[in-house]
Amino acid sequence: MAFEDFWEEIQVLGKDLVEKVKEIVHEGNVRRIIIKEENGHTLVEIPVTWAAVGVIAAPVLAAVGAISALVTKCTIVVERRGDAKPPGDTPAT
Repeated sequence: MAFEDFWEEIQVLGKDLVEKVKEIVHEGNVRRIIIKEENGHTLVEIPVTWAAVGVIAAPVLAAVGAISALVTKCTIVVERRGDAKPPGDTPAT
């Protein structure tokens, strides 16, 4: 069974951004998180690896917290690695 990378986009309000990023990082199959503003411009791109999760968590979450204070709505783009398709993406039979 081969692993496939897939992307997921999540719309969040600025006030919920930090909690959602924490939740995503702790899921474990995340390779990269990109936070974009409403207009689609990238604000921050965070590479996530198993080794770095504990080391980068505090500084990255501080930066995400600063971003959340500046935006009202944003999109979190999540690159995942796994053997499953994203939720809701079922193959036709």
